[in-house]
Amino acid sequence: MATPDWTRIETLPAVPLRDLFAADPDRLGLLTADVADIHFDFSKTHLDAAALDAFAALARDAGLAAKRDALFAGEAVNVTEGRAAEHTAERGEGADDSVARAAAFHARMRGLIDAIEADALGPIAHVLHIGIGGSALGPELLIDALGREGGRYDVAIVSNVDGSALEEAIASFDPHATLIVLASKTFTTTETMLNAQSALDWMREHGVDDPYGRVVALTAAPDKAIEWGIDETRILPFSESVGGRYSLWSSIGFPAAIALGWDAFEALLDGAAEMDRHFRLTDLRSNVPVLAAFADLYYTQNRGCATRGVFAYDERLRLLPSYLQQLEMESNGKSVTAEGEPVGRATAPITWGGVGTDAQHAVFQLLHQGTHIVPLEFVAVIEGGDTLAEDHHRQLLLNAFAQGAALMAGRANPDGARAYPGDRPSTTILLDELEPRALGALLAFYEHRTFVNAVLLGINPFDQFGVELGKEMARAAEQGGQDFDPSTTDLIRRAFG
Repeated sequence: MATPDWTRIETLPAVPLRDLFAADPDRLGLLTADVADIHFDFSKTHLDAAALDAFAALARDAGLAAKRDALFAGEAVNVTEGRAAEHTAERGEGADDSVARAAAFHARMRGLIDAIEADALGPIAHVLHIGIGGSALGPELLIDALGREGGRYDVAIVSNVDGSALEEAIASFDPHATLIVLASKTFTTTETMLNAQSALDWMREHGVDDPYGRVVALTAAPDKAIEWGIDETRILPFSESVGGRYSLWSSIGFPAAIALGWDAFEALLDGAAEMDRHFRLTDLRSNVPVLAAFADLYYTQNRGCATRGVFAYDERLRLLPSYLQQLEMESNGKSVTAEGEPVGRATAPITWGGVGTDAQHAVFQLLHQGTHIVPLEFVAVIEGGDTLAEDHHRQLLLNAFAQGAALMAGRANPDGARAYPGDRPSTTILLDELEPRALGALLAFYEHRTFVNAVLLGINPFDQFGVELGKEMARAAEQGGQDFDPSTTDLIRRAFG
């Protein structure tokens, strides 16, 4: 739907990036900020004072400040399902009752971890975490990013229902020293429950007398976990108002807490809370999730960009693009407003990405010289995570910075094959160090950025009905009660006879 605010944004002049720098000596002051030891640089985007004015007007008319307050107050911001979205309460920022409940659930989780570390469930060397979507992506990212030096437990996270994934995870595990962790908000997720049953069968086949005695459940439906056979003392609940892709701060973070240690998990929460306070209390023009959303919307609405690339110039953050795919595309991949009316404009871009410097030798040809304009995001860390010669990390960072500079500057050449058009946008996010507090703040930044995008588009980021139809049809096919098109019918016949 065209409104004066959107028309103003859609008709902003396309001023080249180099001209924007030349016209404003304080451009860095306008479009960079530091929060929780993270430096955010939006200066290589096409945002300028006029664009900020236009987006600020849109934010005002969309009621962003009031909706932000409603989010933190625990109001029913998930309007299609009639409930709150209280992931911020898990890190101490929200309605008092919700914060207290989250703290109690965290204390229960810590108590169980203490008991496991004291061998109350017998000697444990391996942790097999079974979940899918938000019940797996968040914990896996945390452990891969922060747990590379190893710890007391060997943790494997399995999400895919493909049996090869489970077999690979348990190949080196001793079933007599394995703890199974089942993560499912509803405790009915088909893929998770099938993997769980197969893991229990593996334990039985190897002579474990009481496999259920080695199972921990992470769920918002504890009654269903009890019905399934798990003792109440090994059930770690979390609130129904915490969505799956926002749940790593809750009991879903159990595998990270046990793998990294409780102090690391608390630091993760503290960093996220610091970003929460920044988002809640900082003026919109200096607010990093808001500025990021302004840039996102500029490129989808003004430039027609259908994708956004995220490149982690740090091997420890290799799973970040996958994590963001769910967060951003499941949240904002909608075509109707919160009131059920057609949005009438582009919503979430396709999030994709990779790891530098590998990606430079794969996809950056298109990014520099292709016909698509793709806003990029470079995420890097000043302090390296290796013990090799410092040249490794120096080259890594210089490549990250040089890519952003080259995309913006371009290079003329009479030979078109060697010409670079330039004026291609990027954002750089630079962490001082990859430690729990900074990672917590970074992930909370992405959550709030996603929320701001949704508010300005008028959509609900907290439901995900789009994932249901395919699953329903798969269940119906399993039961023989689904009539498919000729192509799908033929594929099923070829696979199963």
